[in-house]
Amino acid sequence: MTVAFTSVEVLTTHQWNTGLFSFTVSRPPSFRFVSGQFVMLGLTINGKPLVRAYSIVSPAWDETLEFLSIIVPDGPLTSHLYKIKPGDEILLGAKPTGTLTLDALLPGKRLHLIGTGTGLAPWMSIIRDPDAYERYEQITVQHTVRDIQDLAYREELEARMEHDPLVGEMAVTRLTYDRSVTKCPTWTEENRRITTRIECGDYPLNPETDRVMLCGSMAMIKETGALLESLGFVEGAQSNPGTYVLERAFVG
Repeated sequence: MTVAFTSVEVLTTHQWNTGLFSFTVSRPPSFRFVSGQFVMLGLTINGKPLVRAYSIVSPAWDETLEFLSIIVPDGPLTSHLYKIKPGDEILLGAKPTGTLTLDALLPGKRLHLIGTGTGLAPWMSIIRDPDAYERYEQITVQHTVRDIQDLAYREELEARMEHDPLVGEMAVTRLTYDRSVTKCPTWTEENRRITTRIECGDYPLNPETDRVMLCGSMAMIKETGALLESLGFVEGAQSNPGTYVLERAFVG
């Protein structure tokens, strides 16, 4: 009988703000995944496993597994999950999966990783994977949030991952961090939704040379996907690569 979940130890936790936190857990020796994939994760509550899908923040080579989560005070899972501390144990699914992988895209020159909120998670995995820089000349992480405090991993991204042991040298010259904060009155930089910027041509995308990945809110994914289709982009999958890809497991 195949065991669907295994218990893993919580190693670290970090609370970004009142609604966002991240944590790392030990990685079982047998756990293998591709950068950009997600896995089921959760806790045993009232004697039963309660799990949800979480994109893996860590790159495929990392010895630990990192995750980024929202905090919903009355949420069935996150109301318990955000209280975890080092030494606790949580449930980790045995089989990672997902379509946000480089093999789901046709070759191109520029890779655009467009996300909202915790949709940043798979991009953190991909931009720390040397394979991404072997395939693309330029990589852009486009992160749209409501408030400045929601810009998780901002310092690392602004530094273009310069301290990363494997990709730092490449990322410093080839990685772009493009962020937009839409609901903060003190924010003086870009404050528009990515769909608005694409529609008006301020975020130009060419299906001949650009490749796009989408992750985040359902509304953003659906609206941006439709925009990409109107520009001539074709949705891809690992079995049939295209010019853009989204994670359908998170889209209703």
